[in-house]
Amino acid sequence: MIIYGINPVTEALRAGRVRTLRVSGRSDQRVQEVLRLAGAARVRVQRADGMELDRVARGGLHQGVVAEMDEAPEYDTADLVRGAKDAPLIVVLDGVEDPHNFGAILRVADAAGVDGVIRQTRRAASLDGVAAKASAGAIVHVRIASVVNIARAIDDLKNANVWTVGLASDAPEGYTDLDLTMPTALVLGGEGDGLRRLVREKCDRLASIPMLGHVGSVNVSVAAGIVLFEAVRQRRAGRGQAASASGQAGPKEGASGAGGPENGV
Repeated sequence: MIIYGINPVTEALRAGRVRTLRVSGRSDQRVQEVLRLAGAARVRVQRADGMELDRVARGGLHQGVVAEMDEAPEYDTADLVRGAKDAPLIVVLDGVEDPHNFGAILRVADAAGVDGVIRQTRRAASLDGVAAKASAGAIVHVRIASVVNIARAIDDLKNANVWTVGLASDAPEGYTDLDLTMPTALVLGGEGDGLRRLVREKCDRLASIPMLGHVGSVNVSVAAGIVLFEAVRQRRAGRGQAASASGQAGPKEGASGAGGPENGV
């Protein structure tokens, strides 16, 4: 598994995941920190010219640093739920194929402290290269479960008492109306088509992000950040206790409808 760029390689070194490191002749402070971490971890370092790094990184913006990394640990849906310290907060990706979007979602997921990301083994961005770079290294910290069937994974989450909330632009309910302090999985649709029909119907509840300008949707990684940090805000504020005291109902089962426009938000 090849990753490149100073931030991704630095985080992979800190996580103990790097096997070998290729470095160009750059000698600035950030590269020196990469070399220091590699030395401390006893990682083999090879000097390479720019052309070799371009080839290994397949033309990616490597910043003079390319690493071969150990494969990520394998997780399933149950692992993500069991590993949660508090009420689980999980992201489910239904067909997010663009590696830039995938990496950006991993970055915001790490920032929001999610307990894991579920992706499908097909119709999904790969875990290396561009996605690793776009994640700024978060890809080595976020627990990722790769599943064969997203609809089945949603069923598994329901059986584990995790509410599933799908983002859809035509949902009448806004994301701020939800109690996100409960065990929650945020389900995000792919670029262009949004949530697939079966996945949408499986979600306990659908929610939208209000669009106040001329464009009808936001990028899927932006949508992830908006809703995940609303969950962070609510959990810090302890909204769940207040909602329970006022008798607020939890997410409804059986939400359904037609597919939404781009990014499903």
